[in-house]
Amino acid sequence: MFRTLTTLAALVVSSTIATADVATNKANAVKAMTDVLAAGDASKVADYFADPYIQHNPLGGSGLAAMTGLVEYIGKGDGLKLQVARVIGEGDLVAMHNVWTGFGPVPLVAFDVFRFNEDGKIVEHWDNLQPFADSPNPSGRTQVDGETEITDLDQTEANKAKVLDLMNRVFIKGEDVDITQYINPAKYLQHNTMAGDGLEGLGKLMKEMAAKGIKMVYTDVPLVVAEGNFVLTGAEGKFGDKPTAFYDLFRLENGLIVEHWDVIADMPSGDLPEGYPGKF
Repeated sequence: MFRTLTTLAALVVSSTIATADVATNKANAVKAMTDVLAAGDASKVADYFADPYIQHNPLGGSGLAAMTGLVEYIGKGDGLKLQVARVIGEGDLVAMHNVWTGFGPVPLVAFDVFRFNEDGKIVEHWDNLQPFADSPNPSGRTQVDGETEITDLDQTEANKAKVLDLMNRVFIKGEDVDITQYINPAKYLQHNTMAGDGLEGLGKLMKEMAAKGIKMVYTDVPLVVAEGNFVLTGAEGKFGDKPTAFYDLFRLENGLIVEHWDVIADMPSGDLPEGYPGKF
């Protein structure tokens, strides 16, 4: 059984002890990214972050001092620009779907995930980033456009269970299932840069990858955030021969997936910082 079930149990416990509500945490996550990181304002770091702070991006560092140093470094440059596409929250976790400009030569699409402590401050951060594509995908969609409205809050647990069952049976175990039990065959909007809409678009991409001998395998789903009709998963696996991190955001209607966004990136490797806690 994959590790997500343990993670979910921890989320249930943490959500009962968090004193700041989800809406407040979501607002503070946006403020932390805009007023602190994007603005390069190190004087506000302690307003939104607290020790022990765990950083899963190897380019940063754990601890409040490391976060302050990173923001000070950013403040010496031309600054960053942030476009927030979506924000969802569950328990003590908040996930943002963003476009960052200024981290490198091209804009980056990102999923940023934050864990808040009982005082409503950020104490852990995960992310996954990939370049923003120069052109839309085969169906004319970008990596961040599409629906943003959060609905069906009473269906959060059911939608999360549906997505995790899909992950477990199809992406991890490789079972041959009736995919229409999970994805709406009449409406499936795809934001992956290489795939078109519908099951036909997904099937075409899978055939093209198979013809090139490229396999995409998930091995574990250690991170999940769900709110209403949106479910985000963070997974470990391989894309071809490379260890890979897969972040997938799903939107559901009436218990079936109708829209999908993703960010796929290589797992950190090489000379990693001392004490690096790992991608997840």
